[in-house]
Amino acid sequence: MTLTEILANEELRQHEFPVVKNKIFLGHAGVCPLPRRVAQAMIDCATGGTLGDQETFVMQQLTAARRAGAQLLNCQPDEVSLVGPTSLALSFVAAGLNFRKGDNILIYHDDYPSNVYPWMALAEKGVKVRLMNIRHLGVIRKVDVMGQVDEDTKLVALASNHFISGHRLEHDAIGQFLRERNILFCLDAIQTLGAFPTTVENVDFLAADSHKWLLGPCGAGLFYVKKDLQEKLNPPVYGWHNVRNPNFVAQEKIEFRSGAAKFEAGTHNLVGLAGLLAAMELALEIGVGNIAAELLRKRAWLVPALQTKGYTVLNAEPKPENASGITSFFTPGKDLAALNQKLAEADVVASLRTDRKGQNYIRLSPYFYNTDAELHRVLDLL
Repeated sequence: MTLTEILANEELRQHEFPVVKNKIFLGHAGVCPLPRRVAQAMIDCATGGTLGDQETFVMQQLTAARRAGAQLLNCQPDEVSLVGPTSLALSFVAAGLNFRKGDNILIYHDDYPSNVYPWMALAEKGVKVRLMNIRHLGVIRKVDVMGQVDEDTKLVALASNHFISGHRLEHDAIGQFLRERNILFCLDAIQTLGAFPTTVENVDFLAADSHKWLLGPCGAGLFYVKKDLQEKLNPPVYGWHNVRNPNFVAQEKIEFRSGAAKFEAGTHNLVGLAGLLAAMELALEIGVGNIAAELLRKRAWLVPALQTKGYTVLNAEPKPENASGITSFFTPGKDLAALNQKLAEADVVASLRTDRKGQNYIRLSPYFYNTDAELHRVLDLL
């Protein structure tokens, strides 16, 4: 199945993405609707007798999911853990590294809270938590990072794409700069994984649940830990799966298993894992590069169309490498909550988001299977 076939064949589009029968779904930066094949994989897992031999099933799914995740991230399968929520994986990094009193880390306070609170909690250990100072909401440049780290900075934690502004981070350039200075780089990639190439050549840690652009279920995600850092990161959770126990006999000394299993404490979410695997296979089948090109094509005409209607669009004229599938807009004084409700009543799913100053925004996050005709109908409602 190709992207061209999906957009040219309405019967195929409705079959593969059932949500389009009743909704214009433009909320993929929130919680996605499940494609048919993802939902079916989860149903088959739960009801189709697949779990008759759970141990065999687990081993097969783990191997396949690690391989698919490694293909998406361009890393090795034993660097991919199947941890689940982004918040949990990021907390593993924050709690599992050996920071010393006086070390500092750099974060962005207006990132999504999942990528803020785990790092703020380190202040209790004497770690200095620096809040990045930038000019515009969510627009983080390499130069901003360069100017706000020093010899005591041990880690920088950022999001690959800001959840309101839609500014996509140049994470490779930033990561290369940090690596040259022996500063660790942790990436919250939930807003790009599946939609834009998000590879880890210059990243040390990466976390992303699958329920946004990857079109997977909630609580089933990827956690990347660079191979040569796995021994230095000790998870704050212990269980039968990540601690060595030959013949399931508890030992006198706690020794973590090596590789990706080190961060998977207990039994996996089998149904979620089946959905995650199906979602990754779908993204790889269509091609992340193809998906990214389609999102940028849509945004290229959607932004000026909104501006023509008098709306202010965040990140309206980014460099191509900073554009994403998120388009957020507002008009000062306009009741955007009422406008969002109007869209909902017309079976359009968008998102209402608010910044630290209390300004509301309508966030549109269409995906590759949304048609231009759907977007034009939404514009008519605005």
